[in-house]
Amino acid sequence: MIDGASVLAVIPARGGSQGVARKNIRMVAGKPLLAWTIEAARACPEIDRLVLSSEDAEIIATARQWGCECPFPRPPELAADHSLAIDVALHLLTTLPERYDYLVWLQPTSPLRTAQDISDCLRLCLRTGADSCVTVTPADKPPWWMFFVDATGTMRPVLPGDHTRANRQELPRAHLLNGAVLVARTAWLQRAARFMDENTRALVMPPERSLDIDSERDLLVAEWFLSRSPSGTPCASASTSTTP
Repeated sequence: MIDGASVLAVIPARGGSQGVARKNIRMVAGKPLLAWTIEAARACPEIDRLVLSSEDAEIIATARQWGCECPFPRPPELAADHSLAIDVALHLLTTLPERYDYLVWLQPTSPLRTAQDISDCLRLCLRTGADSCVTVTPADKPPWWMFFVDATGTMRPVLPGDHTRANRQELPRAHLLNGAVLVARTAWLQRAARFMDENTRALVMPPERSLDIDSERDLLVAEWFLSRSPSGTPCASASTSTTP
């Protein structure tokens, strides 16, 4: 609990992952990828209950082996390529008989996030009174340097204005969603049917903890970081999360 409010953490992990087949249970630094998120969640003192949402029997068995319950399988129609995360979250909240004040959404593809990152995001949500909070990381390039390129090679700027002659330091600092932690008040989530709005707050995480695995290369990067962590936890020596 956090200041008397109950907290449900959810790990969404379907079997038909794109980009990397069966990535949620691929071995990374001696553990299934899913296990790194389970361990971070179990080490977070504010989380009252940790559950998995999956339709896949092998993923469910792996999660249970590492200490995460799966109260019921996810319906197949919510595990398709086109399925929306918000629909998965709403299904879980309406199907569970218990009620919780906060939902914490933890993608298993963010194995470098720590228990402290989860706690910090929860506390930011509570401290600011926001309905939802998400983790972000500084973008390595300004969005004014980005272009759409068509089949003929013609470039069209993503954002209006010509800023290509400006130094990076002269442009506003942009941030990217890193997918590591999302916190939302459950009452608002069920009413709004969305994870974010114009009042969502951001918790800034450093790039070294912001890896979102979507390729074989990302798995290699995660293996490098996790196998070199001296304490056995992801990037334990990295600086703490901050608000912008």
